[in-house]
Amino acid sequence: MNNNNHSAPIGVFDSGYGGLTILREFVNRLPAYDFVYLGDNARSPYGSRSFQAVYHYTLEAVKKLFGLGCPLVILACNTSSAKALRSIQQTDLPLIAPDRRVLGVIRPTAETVEKYTLSKHVGILGTPGTINSGSYLLEIEKLSPQLTVFQEACPMWVSLVENDEFNNPGAEYFIRKNVENLLARDPRIDAIILGCTHYPLLVDIIRKFIPSHVKLISQDNIVADSLIDYLNRHPEMNNRISKLGNIQFFTTDSIELFEKRGSVFFRKPFHAEQIDL
Repeated sequence: MNNNNHSAPIGVFDSGYGGLTILREFVNRLPAYDFVYLGDNARSPYGSRSFQAVYHYTLEAVKKLFGLGCPLVILACNTSSAKALRSIQQTDLPLIAPDRRVLGVIRPTAETVEKYTLSKHVGILGTPGTINSGSYLLEIEKLSPQLTVFQEACPMWVSLVENDEFNNPGAEYFIRKNVENLLARDPRIDAIILGCTHYPLLVDIIRKFIPSHVKLISQDNIVADSLIDYLNRHPEMNNRISKLGNIQFFTTDSIELFEKRGSVFFRKPFHAEQIDL
C-alpha cells in the first residue's frame, strides 16, 4: 500500500464515454488504486476529426491530467491512440514532463490479437479516424506479420451509442451493413477487433450478424492486463501512484448528461465535475 498523502492517480482519457468501459475494468482489477477520468464530451466524437485537431485536443487533456497530479495517463480512446499518442510520447513528453508516461489502447490490442484467431485472418471495426490512420495495420504488421487484416470504418456507431439509439431497429441497419461489408472482404475472418471503446455496448447486436465461430475482441480486459503488466514491470511508476481507492470523473460538457449516459458504460451511477481544457 502506498501511504503517500498526495494524490497521484492514474489518468484515463477519452473523447467521450467509451473509455468508461476501460476504466470500469481498471477499477475491477485494481480497486485500491486512485483514478481520474476525463471525458472531452464537448468536442466528441473525435473519429472524423483531423490528425491535427485530435492531437491538439488530446495534448490539452493530457496536460490537464498532469495538472491533476497524474504521473501516468492512459488514452482510453482508439482515435487519440491512433492520431496523437506517438507525437505526445516522442515530441511533447521529453519537453513538458519527462518523468511522466502516456500509454494507449492500440498496441496492447495488437499484441494479443494473434491468440484469438485460428485462420490468421482478422477484421477490425473502428471509427473513420482510427481506420484511416492505419495504426492497427502498422502495429499488427510489426508484431504479427503472418496475419491477414481487413478493416471497416463505422461512422455511425459512436453516435448511436452516445445518443442511446443503438437498441432501436434503425440502428441495426448500420451495424449489419458494416459487419457484412467487413466479412464480405474476407470470409475467412474468425476474429474481429472492436477498435473503439464504445463498441462493447453493441456486442449483442453485432453477434446477430456474424458466424458463431467468430470471436469478438473487446479491449477492456486486454488493456487492463496491459496496465497491470506495465505497473509490475515499472515499480518506480507503481510506487508513485496513490492507492486510496478514489475515483474522480470530469467532463468538458454537461454534468447531468455525462452522469446519465456514462452510468450505462460504467455500469453504476457516479458523480462528475465540469472542467475546462
